[in-house]
Amino acid sequence: MNPYAAYKKQSVTTMTPIEIVIKLYSETERELNRSVVFIKEKNYESANNALNKSVDLIAALRSVLDVNLPIGKNLDAIYGFLEKQIIAANVKKDVEIVNSLLPMVAELKDAFTQIGAMSKDEIAAQSLQVSK
Repeated sequence: MNPYAAYKKQSVTTMTPIEIVIKLYSETERELNRSVVFIKEKNYESANNALNKSVDLIAALRSVLDVNLPIGKNLDAIYGFLEKQIIAANVKKDVEIVNSLLPMVAELKDAFTQIGAMSKDEIAAQSLQVSK
């Protein structure tokens, strides 16, 4: 294994679950942004690859949801929507569809970044306020 691959593997294995979620959102944003550039350049093979990676990243986020919780159900619906829209953007090679998804992915990433910065007590207090 080359040193860079070893470093990447080590960094992922030492990440917390919330850091992994944030990383998945960041990678999704990166791939979506790359797809916009590729579509504009009419490099459809690379656009296809970037959009397929985006779908795979969203599927990874979706695969770890607990849909028995209300937030899990809500995120599942959002991820399902994102997957369908990314697939539609890929079929149509439509930059507008991709651009409409980027703020949503950024907002989700920001929300999880804020959660990651909170203490367990703050998260518990927030959960109590939401459930009232």
